[in-house]
Amino acid sequence: MTGAEVLLRTLLAHGVEVCFANPGTSEMHFVAALDRVPAMRGVLCLFEGVCSGAADGYARMTGRPAATLLHLGPGLANGLANFHNARKARTPIVSLIGEHSTRHLAYDAPLTADIAAFAATVSPEVHRLESPAAIGPTTARVIAAARRYPGRIAHLIIPADFSWSEGGPIGEPAPPAPPPAPPPVSAVPPQGGAGNWGLLLGGQTAGERGLALASRLAAAGWRVLIDRNAARVAMGRGGFQPERIAYFPGPAQEQLAGLTDLVLVEAKAPVSFFGYPDEASYLTPPECRVHELATPEQDGLAALAALTANLPADPGWEDPPALLPPPLGPLTVAALGQAIAALLPPDAIVSDEMVSSGPPVLAALRHAPRFDYLPVTGGSIGQGLPVAVGAAIACPGRKVVVLEGDGSALYTPQAWWTMAREKLDIVTVIFANRRYQILDVEMRRTGANGFGERARAMVDIGTPPLDFVRIAEGLGVPAVRVETVEAFLEHFARCLREPGPSVIEAIL
Repeated sequence: MTGAEVLLRTLLAHGVEVCFANPGTSEMHFVAALDRVPAMRGVLCLFEGVCSGAADGYARMTGRPAATLLHLGPGLANGLANFHNARKARTPIVSLIGEHSTRHLAYDAPLTADIAAFAATVSPEVHRLESPAAIGPTTARVIAAARRYPGRIAHLIIPADFSWSEGGPIGEPAPPAPPPAPPPVSAVPPQGGAGNWGLLLGGQTAGERGLALASRLAAAGWRVLIDRNAARVAMGRGGFQPERIAYFPGPAQEQLAGLTDLVLVEAKAPVSFFGYPDEASYLTPPECRVHELATPEQDGLAALAALTANLPADPGWEDPPALLPPPLGPLTVAALGQAIAALLPPDAIVSDEMVSSGPPVLAALRHAPRFDYLPVTGGSIGQGLPVAVGAAIACPGRKVVVLEGDGSALYTPQAWWTMAREKLDIVTVIFANRRYQILDVEMRRTGANGFGERARAMVDIGTPPLDFVRIAEGLGVPAVRVETVEAFLEHFARCLREPGPSVIEAIL
């Protein structure tokens, strides 16, 4: 077998069954080997940021890594923004990067770059193949590194000549190591103090089991919150729904005000996204003691189970009522949120990159049927559409809905082409306000106060006017533009009924 075939068969032996790829010349033997190893699903993406974002979404929904295949240093550089988000989400990804053949490296060809330096910006796990015979065992080590709890990006740099050379044995799989046990919980009293003790959930504890355990503490008087960077959150009616930490410092500090103790479970103490004049960066009250029940690298579910072992197992919670569709008339952000919550099917997956439109829509979605929520984890724009691609491939029986700002959608619209090619069941709703509206807010918060004509032009994306219907249709996805509540309800309901990708541009 060639080295490329050994690589593919090793990936499959370890349960890595999908590869999101944007290949080039140095990866042609890998591409050719796909015909000899048909069990590997190769998913072509037109931009590397779609590859990295899709691998993130796939792993968030399965708990297993996908692979990405990128071309040399510049290809990796194009994917780094969504690798950054995946790093913050603690997502397992096997990142395969083609390199020039070993003999060719001596000539500093135009595409030669320091791939390892690029890779190290998003993960310390950077491995380079040293020989064709080492492909199997080295790939096995890289996969094991990616799967180490809670997950990380693990890079493998592959010289082209190793792919076309005779490879060695397939790397044998080993069972994944369990997450490290958390420390004893005796220092944290389960009763706490009514309203004075807080619990901040991250990692796997933001899912159904963790929320069920945390609801026992809420019934005992604890204030329960979810880390804003938690990669996958269970939301909607039918389960306990704590608030997420707010985006801006003031509202986040209000959520934490009065706490004497904050217990972290697979989370870090909350900090502001940005530093502002005259506002705190560290958001926990100065007098609040912070306890680490489980680090992000430890088994938070086991820690929560131990902490709540003597509390009532089914404390219950007050479920919000279902919402009716909003009154007819012009579209607003609030009306969009109410409409989406009223029509969202049970067990949907929601990929969120609304940015400034988010708070009212997410408030409405608390009334929707239970769904999985995938937020932007690292703040790098261009994640919403690619993450939806990976989630849809991971969960083919579930409807995926992308809630996407118009500015954000312009970073990775190539994802629509992959949705069309793979016939993925994804509805994209574009919140079209024709501005980088979040920057209007930040202009005030930072004290820059740049509201003159030239400054305002720098956050205006409506001149010339954008046309997401034509953009989406040009990439193979049917699309429609709506300006009223009645039109949105009609088309959103149709898109939810019909399989396959679709886009709704909602004019605000």
